[in-house]
Amino acid sequence: METNYYTLKRTDNQLLALTHLSQLLTCLTGFGGLIVPLIIWATQKDNVEGLDIHGKSIINFQLSIVAYSVLSIPLILLFGLGILTLIFIGILAFVMPIINTIKASNGELPSYPLSFNFIS
Repeated sequence: METNYYTLKRTDNQLLALTHLSQLLTCLTGFGGLIVPLIIWATQKDNVEGLDIHGKSIINFQLSIVAYSVLSIPLILLFGLGILTLIFIGILAFVMPIINTIKASNGELPSYPLSFNFIS
């Protein structure tokens, strides 16, 4: 006899918004903007509806920010282009989590520009 167990996922837009906002820990403390969303995503993705999509987007965005930052360091030697790139990355890393927090609280899907697809 086979039995099917269905897991019921709850809708929790506040947790989704908190997950997006937790990226700003990097701006405040210098670390945690990748670790905290990763922990929330890994522990709650099976319990909260939509957290898997939001979590993957956040992790991909944070890893992309790290990759862009590492790639811009050698560009500093080329006429200071790396400094402009780092300023742009900093603005993007501060503004996009806020925009996607508002989207998540309204039940919309996140959209992070210039994000590599590390986790699909």
